[in-house]
Amino acid sequence: MTDYPITPPPELVVQWIKECDRPDDPRWQDYEQDIATRAARWGADQELEACCERLSVPCPSYGRELRNARRPKPQSLKEQALKALHSASFQPGTDFRQIDPVRSAVIRRALEQLDD
Repeated sequence: MTDYPITPPPELVVQWIKECDRPDDPRWQDYEQDIATRAARWGADQELEACCERLSVPCPSYGRELRNARRPKPQSLKEQALKALHSASFQPGTDFRQIDPVRSAVIRRALEQLDD
């Protein structure tokens, strides 16, 4: 289906090895897992790009929609805070101290980033 090579180029493998090299850590299994994970992600990204390119021929938005669905961007801190606040479902008279610690931490981090 694609002209994209599925085998990572040697330079990329060398880069991964350097990034994962832990000479003081004898846990080679973790090291090998890191390399295998990077290779799998790289291959999946190559295939996704080939599919997006093919879908973009009939309609450019098809490729964008597929890419956005398969590689969604993480929510911003603002979006996370709004979601946490919304999911707290405050009723009139609800005490803010009833927000669970995870939601309150997200909201606090978002508020701390606001200018005074």
